[in-house]
Amino acid sequence: MVVAGKLQNPAVLICDMQEKFRQPIYGFEHCVATAKKLLEATKILDIPVYVTTQNRARLGETVSELSIEHAKGDWDKTLFSMAIPELKSALSHAPHSIAIVGIESHICVTQTTLDLLKLGHKVYVLADGVSSCNKQEVPLALARLRAEGAIITSSESWIYEVMGDASIEEFRKIASVVKDTKQSTSMSLQSLL
Repeated sequence: MVVAGKLQNPAVLICDMQEKFRQPIYGFEHCVATAKKLLEATKILDIPVYVTTQNRARLGETVSELSIEHAKGDWDKTLFSMAIPELKSALSHAPHSIAIVGIESHICVTQTTLDLLKLGHKVYVLADGVSSCNKQEVPLALARLRAEGAIITSSESWIYEVMGDASIEEFRKIASVVKDTKQSTSMSLQSLL
C-alpha cells in the first residue's frame, strides 16, 4: 500500500456494475469508464478492491470491461447495501478511506455509504462513477450523502489524495493513467454531473 499517501487504509468498492443494468442506467458507460480508471490505479497503488453483484443469478456478472481478477472480494448479495458480513469482516481491522462507484446512486450506493459511515469509515462517493436509472436521482442522492457526512468528489481527486506526493515511485504510472483517460473522464464529468 502507498506509504506517502494522505488517506488512511484506502479501499475501493464497485457496486453492482452488471450487464443487465447497461441499458436502464443513465450514463452507464461513463460509470464503467470511471471504474476502469480506478481499477488501473488500484493495481498501481496496491489498493484493495471489493466488488458486489446484486442477485447475480438473475442480473448477471460484473460487466466484462471491468478487470476485477485482483479484487480481494467479489460477492453476490440480495441486500441493497454492500455492507454484507464478508465486506464488514474484510474492513474490520481498522477504519478505511473508502471510494465507492457503481449503481444505483440513490439505492445501493446510498445504503452502502450510510452503513459504512455508521461503522466509522470515511466514505468518498465518486460522482463521476455513480448513476441511477433516472438521472434526477443522482443529485438528490449526492446531496443527501454529503449531508450525512460522505465526501462527494471525483475519481481523479481521490486517486491523487491517496498518493499525496508526486515524488512517490507510482506517480508517473498514475499520471499516465490519468492522461490516457482524460477524454473519458471529461465525458463522465459532463454527463454525470
